[in-house]
Amino acid sequence: MANVAVIGAQWGDEGKGKIVDWLAERADVVVRFQGGHNAGHTLVVGETVYKLSLLPSGIVRGTPSVIGNGVVLDPWALKAEVEKLRAQGVEITPDRLMIADNCALILPFHRDLDALREDASGAGKIGTTRRGIGPAYEDKVGRRAIRVCDLAHLDDLGAQLDRLTAHHDALRAGFGEPPIDRARLLRELREIAPFVLPFAQPVWRMLGDARAAGKRILFEGAQGVLLDVDHGTYPFVTSSNTISGTAAGGSGLGPSAVGFVLGIAKAYTTRVGSGPFPTELDDATGTRLGERGHEFGTVTGRKRRCGWFDAVLVRQSVAVSGVTGIALTKLDVLDGFDEVKICVGYRLNGAELDYFPAHYADQAAVEPIYETIEGWQQSTAGARSWAELPAAAIKYIRRVEELINCPVALVSTSPERNDTILVRDPFAD
Repeated sequence: MANVAVIGAQWGDEGKGKIVDWLAERADVVVRFQGGHNAGHTLVVGETVYKLSLLPSGIVRGTPSVIGNGVVLDPWALKAEVEKLRAQGVEITPDRLMIADNCALILPFHRDLDALREDASGAGKIGTTRRGIGPAYEDKVGRRAIRVCDLAHLDDLGAQLDRLTAHHDALRAGFGEPPIDRARLLRELREIAPFVLPFAQPVWRMLGDARAAGKRILFEGAQGVLLDVDHGTYPFVTSSNTISGTAAGGSGLGPSAVGFVLGIAKAYTTRVGSGPFPTELDDATGTRLGERGHEFGTVTGRKRRCGWFDAVLVRQSVAVSGVTGIALTKLDVLDGFDEVKICVGYRLNGAELDYFPAHYADQAAVEPIYETIEGWQQSTAGARSWAELPAAAIKYIRRVEELINCPVALVSTSPERNDTILVRDPFAD
């Protein structure tokens, strides 16, 4: 049986939460391997809606869930999310939730810096969620981060705090802000440490044991490939690598542990925040997609920009992430259109391109080349087999497969966990 890595193949918000939750029934362990609480995963189970930001989506099913070392962890956001889910009846104990003890922390001054930078950026705003993700990753690679394991050694933080304050106090002064209050920070860390530490352990050992025992591991990514710090629409990206290759480094397992790579893609395209978006529709069709798809960010509540499916972008995501199969979500949002369009290429300065260029100016200037496909009037909402889909919807799916050079393994037809058509079981490969 294969392990499975789930990643977003667009700009995030593709419906990864539902797919991971659905796959978690077949998994023995679920691992978040990058990002932070800027992610937003919505699960619908019967009449209950669960909104997750930091916790792995498997936690709702009771599948043992891991926050890997590639994640940056806001301990106060963790506590709030755990308490919220417990209030909804979800049992969360150290047997069900494990946090890598070498995971870097997001601290209050990271959030401050995130907001200060964004507010001062003018036309250069990136569209950050202001949750401190980027500054926390900067401190991690700058070798001045405070990590989960440090919560058990707060009396020994002197040298690390010296490095942190030397860096951040200079930045804060530039924004007219006072230095970091070290005493307050230590006090806040002492208060939160007893909540976090029971979940902390060397998860690489646990995951290694699980793999050796033949257990099925589900790696859960956040955001999407087009927000990858290297392969995305830079600089309008997140601060981590969102591609499948990060699943190994962000969890403490070798690359051979990552088996089937399942890319999640909507049947159309959305984006939150700033940055290029070739197929964006600023018209009634875009509004219709947004209204039917309830396109508002789980974390920020921001309205998502909407457009037709961009096969060029998804094909690029498939290539750089080694995607084995696609889970196509929100097919039902396209119900009722007389025709639907797919972007099959770009025009840039009179030339045709079959890839998305790296430079922002070129990305902003490309014009989509569309292929028009017959729509369908019948409803696909709630379909759980090919037989329930209109012929035109199946034709659309098959054309998507051809254009992105990747087969569709799953089709999601509503937010409900069981409204899913299984074409190819990722765990069976």
